[in-house]
Amino acid sequence: MSGENSLTNHLLVAMPSLADPEFSQTVTLVCEHSLEKGALGIVINKPLPMTLGEVFEQMSLEPASAELAGRSVLRGGPVHRDRGFVVHRPSGRWDSSHVVSEQIQVTTSKDILAAMARGEGPADAFIALGYAGWEVGQLEREMHDNAWISLPVDERIVFEMPFEDRWHAVWRQLGIDIGRMSHVAGHA
Repeated sequence: MSGENSLTNHLLVAMPSLADPEFSQTVTLVCEHSLEKGALGIVINKPLPMTLGEVFEQMSLEPASAELAGRSVLRGGPVHRDRGFVVHRPSGRWDSSHVVSEQIQVTTSKDILAAMARGEGPADAFIALGYAGWEVGQLEREMHDNAWISLPVDERIVFEMPFEDRWHAVWRQLGIDIGRMSHVAGHA
């Protein structure tokens, strides 16, 4: 897929009518999207009942502060919920990082978690367990069926806004009163 048609570095925003409990009212960062591979994304607005301290404990890492240990962990999607993904601004060199854009990377290696536990990791970072995946053509079909809208990433939404506020904030940013939006969609 050419760069202009790729949804990499876009946010997928669930339409109000999307009833799938895995994706209802979600905002998903698209990390990869191509005709050859399909798409991979991480849901960035659904906290789990788990803290970063619990993740560190499972990895035998001691958190540098109570504030760090108390941070929420997100439900990144229904695939490989046992895999952790650190979404962060570029900083440091890690064993396994994927560049989403010049402003966003996703790292899956333990070295970044160890650095975060010591208070030496990226300043703007959060952890998600699992990811969302779409087979070749699946995301395009879902978008055609009005399950999602997409927009280029706004770093403020990804790194600065409270997780729980992100879905409504995207709609406000688009100038749409979500309460007045029809749950029925059509095609012209």
